[in-house]
Amino acid sequence: MIITWIYSITGVFLVSLISLIGLLTLSINTSKLKSIIIYLISFSAGALIGDAFLHLIPEISENGLSIYSSLLIISGILGSFLIEKIINWRHCHMPITKTHIHSFAYMNLVGDLVHNFIDGLIIGASFLVNYTVGFASTIAIILHEIPQEIGDFGVLIHGGFSTKKALVYNFFTALFAIAGTIIALIIGSFSQNLTIFLIPFAAGNFIYIACSDLIPELHKECSKKPTIMQTITFIIGILIMASLLFME
Repeated sequence: MIITWIYSITGVFLVSLISLIGLLTLSINTSKLKSIIIYLISFSAGALIGDAFLHLIPEISENGLSIYSSLLIISGILGSFLIEKIINWRHCHMPITKTHIHSFAYMNLVGDLVHNFIDGLIIGASFLVNYTVGFASTIAIILHEIPQEIGDFGVLIHGGFSTKKALVYNFFTALFAIAGTIIALIIGSFSQNLTIFLIPFAAGNFIYIACSDLIPELHKECSKKPTIMQTITFIIGILIMASLLFME
């Protein structure tokens, strides 16, 4: 159990550090940054899809996929949908657009806080299942966090935050992932019901993010060369998740 705690906290801490990546974007012009981000998005979409279908769903399907498990997967999709609707939260992968206003910057922080807390719960629950599932989910979340945090940083700067304040606020919301992991580990040490619920919920959550949020971003670029590169990076994301199967 101690090793599970070490792996989980280390993984979620690495995820939290991604919140500081916005600092690296200050030296990159916007057009170049967008060209880089679009491939990070396709890469993370493949990783999320790969993790959901190669690790999470097979884990809950060892004894057959029940209606209850299917409903929990749907609950992950529905939960993500409701979070976006209720909190007016959306992932902002492309930094600095004219549609972002100061009030939305605060709403983005609230949504990011909730999102990071859920990520923490997923990481903790995944490591409780086994280390392979834990590593796969952590990698998938890290890959997804990179373009998201770059976008979040851009939203805060555009909303009127100073560079220092944007980094501090972004990192503060990222710390809620650590809180989520600790809660998952504490509850999971007393009951297996948490992983029974959270693993299919995580699968639904990852499927929703990849299909409703990331992939539509990829369809905004329709020229031939970017499409080919997006497809390649998407497949690489899936292959990385597949390669982790050999760790079992």
